[in-house]
Amino acid sequence: MARTSWSSPAHEVLRAAPGFDLAGHHRRATPGWERGKKAAVARLNDRMGQMSELQERLYADGRSGGSRSILLVLQGMDTAGKGGIVRHVIGAVDPQGVMLRSFGVPTPEELSHHYLWRIRKALPRPGYIGVFDRSHYEDVLVVRVAELVSPDVWGARYDEINTFEAKVAASGTSIVKVMLAVSATEQAARLRERLERPDKHWKYNPGDIDARQEWHQYVEAYQEVLDRTSTEVAPWYVVPADRKWYARLAVSELVTRALKDLDLAWPAADFDVPTELARLKASRPCPPPS
Repeated sequence: MARTSWSSPAHEVLRAAPGFDLAGHHRRATPGWERGKKAAVARLNDRMGQMSELQERLYADGRSGGSRSILLVLQGMDTAGKGGIVRHVIGAVDPQGVMLRSFGVPTPEELSHHYLWRIRKALPRPGYIGVFDRSHYEDVLVVRVAELVSPDVWGARYDEINTFEAKVAASGTSIVKVMLAVSATEQAARLRERLERPDKHWKYNPGDIDARQEWHQYVEAYQEVLDRTSTEVAPWYVVPADRKWYARLAVSELVTRALKDLDLAWPAADFDVPTELARLKASRPCPPPS
């Protein structure tokens, strides 16, 4: 076995199986990876090259009339590392083939529509990797904990989300849902760093402390999300996020696998290659005007 290989595939060891206990989940663990940080960095660098080629193939397929796309959904408590995943994992591929959307507090226009309205508008087009930094799951997480709507309203949304995701998957979009699980201790350390370093003040939000006071309520809300919306077509993967290097490696594995599973070939030329080579050989640039 290569020194940079997993002892168990990431998509198997990280999937939230029935009975998964989020409260007891070890946030500094490295499930399936026993080689340490140095080997993880080597593996990640290798994955970046593979992801880049596979993403280009997906983009070419979309430009040639294909219908496939990837949607990466990133959820997690504040400081869990969603932005780092976008920069260090998705940032390795050609940005022209990426559709990134961050979902914050809904605008007045968005609030005037069904909560999935803004989600539908942001779905990736064929050939693209779509990335949701937060997502429609805020409407069964934040709205639940903050009591923005009644329990009967958010309680009906789990089945609605499952139906919505099944339709998205049936349309040709492979969904990869990642819950980045950071510990309360590590979160405190990351928030402290943001406060102590002027170059990180822009990342700090006083509201993060308010949410931290409701840690256990959020754990309960996330647990129900896992219990009720991890489906065959859109399973949840819970990634321990206290070690940033592991979280980035794990997500790169999940995205690369999703791209590989598309099994896309390079689009065939819609022109005669020998003819075009002959035309190229015979062509001469026009001389500059006199």
